[in-house]
Amino acid sequence: MPRRARGREDGSAVVDFVLVLVVLLPLFLGILQVALVLHVRNTLVAAASEGARYGATADRGPADAVARTRQQIAAAIDDRYAEHVTARPVPVGGAPGLEVRVEATVPALGLGGPGVHLSVSGHAVEEEAWR
Repeated sequence: MPRRARGREDGSAVVDFVLVLVVLLPLFLGILQVALVLHVRNTLVAAASEGARYGATADRGPADAVARTRQQIAAAIDDRYAEHVTARPVPVGGAPGLEVRVEATVPALGLGGPGVHLSVSGHAVEEEAWR
């Protein structure tokens, strides 16, 4: 009788593996998606801030800020995230400043389909020219 009971357990490891995989695979893919979105968001924030600082220097302007931001994004991740970059003068803490705004959509797991819309901005106080 013990032989028959042991024989009925053959193949149960496969079933256990599938049951555990059904739970762990979506969890792993969800963590991967969050990591991808956070990476892209942090890169866009850093590029927008760098672009704002660059455009706020004494001999630069909003067009230079947009170009610098696009260059930073293209070098770090991909050109498609640099399509919607704008810069405009705004007051920053009561002083004249520059705001660079970047809008992008991060596709689900990088494969396409519905995505996460990100809108980030960077600010910098404008420099005064030396006299």
